[in-house]
Amino acid sequence: MGLFSMTPKRAYNWYISLVAASCMVLYGYDASVYNAVLGSDNWLAYFNQPNDQLIGAVNTAYTVGAVVSGFFFGGPVADYFGRRFGMAAGAIFVIIATFMQTFAPRGSIGSFIAGRVFIGIGQGLALTAGSIYIGELAPVEIRGKIMSFWQMFYSVGSFIAYWISYSCAKRSQSLGEWDWKMVVIFQLMMPILIVAQVFFIPESPRWLVKKGKVDEARATLRRVRDTDQEVEDETLMIREALEFEKEAISSGYAALWKDRSVRKRLLLAFVINAGQQITGQGTLNTYSTLIYKRVFGSASTIALINALNATCGILFTANATWTVDRFGRKFLLIAGAIGMGFCMIIVAAVETSTPDLADGSKSHSVAVSIVFLLFLFIFFYKPSWGATIWIWTSEIFSMNVRAQAVGMASQTQNVANAIVQQFFPLFLTNCGFYAFYMFAGINFLLAAFVYWFIPETKQVSLEDMDSKFGGVNHVDKGGDLMGVEDSHHADMDHTMGDLSGKQPRVERKEVAV
Repeated sequence: MGLFSMTPKRAYNWYISLVAASCMVLYGYDASVYNAVLGSDNWLAYFNQPNDQLIGAVNTAYTVGAVVSGFFFGGPVADYFGRRFGMAAGAIFVIIATFMQTFAPRGSIGSFIAGRVFIGIGQGLALTAGSIYIGELAPVEIRGKIMSFWQMFYSVGSFIAYWISYSCAKRSQSLGEWDWKMVVIFQLMMPILIVAQVFFIPESPRWLVKKGKVDEARATLRRVRDTDQEVEDETLMIREALEFEKEAISSGYAALWKDRSVRKRLLLAFVINAGQQITGQGTLNTYSTLIYKRVFGSASTIALINALNATCGILFTANATWTVDRFGRKFLLIAGAIGMGFCMIIVAAVETSTPDLADGSKSHSVAVSIVFLLFLFIFFYKPSWGATIWIWTSEIFSMNVRAQAVGMASQTQNVANAIVQQFFPLFLTNCGFYAFYMFAGINFLLAAFVYWFIPETKQVSLEDMDSKFGGVNHVDKGGDLMGVEDSHHADMDHTMGDLSGKQPRVERKEVAV
């Protein structure tokens, strides 16, 4: 059953998933808003013309908050209080931080930086909980399609930020310092919408079972699954997997290193999540204004290009909705990395081999060709290393470590981003577009890494994922502990006992997974 064979319950599954995916709008808006304000002369004047190191430090401040939150708080908060609470808490931090940045005292860039730290903390909480929530509620056959909207909503955030920025840039003289404050304060819109909706959607059934609330988990699944058979099958599989993890492994951060299979997954997730940010996309998203200043002379032109880039980003990410479950995660990652690598080589060659005009910009034809190549880069990036990295990361971990592992793995994006972004302004100043040859080499190395080390996870249920990475099947082992004959399927007429009690003998029928 796909996107266009829609039942009422499947439609509701899409709705609650898109509420969770709205957390990514926070990320996309914020990543773009700082890039946007760098094009405002009023912002630069308001904070006394910060130098390259200070511009990098403002971006790094966000990263520090996000990394600390994602590594140490995102997982525990989502595990202890629930996925919905994690999303709401993150949104509230973003609301507070938005006011801190908008109304920072003149010349006090430290106050602006403090707001950036709070933004990072909020997003570390929200992104961890939101991505897990989607993975745990989505039916296996459309999990990739639904999760692709996670990355698309990043582009939606960028789209909103850049078009607001473009509108303000066209009126910068009349707006004065509000040409950048307007861009910042509009960041309130999405966290308010998240808080208004998140407690009206059901909690994750996997979190509910983990807390011993099996009946509530069944009630949640009945709202998003079409048949009672599906509900009973999934409830049983969740319980079996958790039973094995409780008896044989453990929860908490220590479990990430005890199981060789989990440890392998975590290390692979660290590499490809860091790789996402060093493809060159992180730099383009944060510093495209500085990059385009080397080829264009008009600030409003640059703002328009950024807005068009964000618009195309939404369209390009939509490609993931029909490719990720058809061609698989591995194919998209390899094809995307190779395509991005060639784009980086060509754009560097075009810029470095053409003459500058008197004002330091490029001729119209050269500037347009550079923009086209960078848009083509986004065409390859969005459905692959944009959307697919989040899909793969959110689905590979077992329940006992999922929140901690996803939080830590996703924040390696910010660790890598911080390292590159802190020094890229200086790199661009000293080396110009020769820096893009480095990104080209990185992309080709990432394609080779995926080919040799990343297994395909298309159409694999969350509870069966362990066997894909050399581990034991948690459902089968949990079924043995519970005395279940066919660990993957329940009889519709059978009423399961209490989670902690003995399991009565269950009659089974074979159904293809």
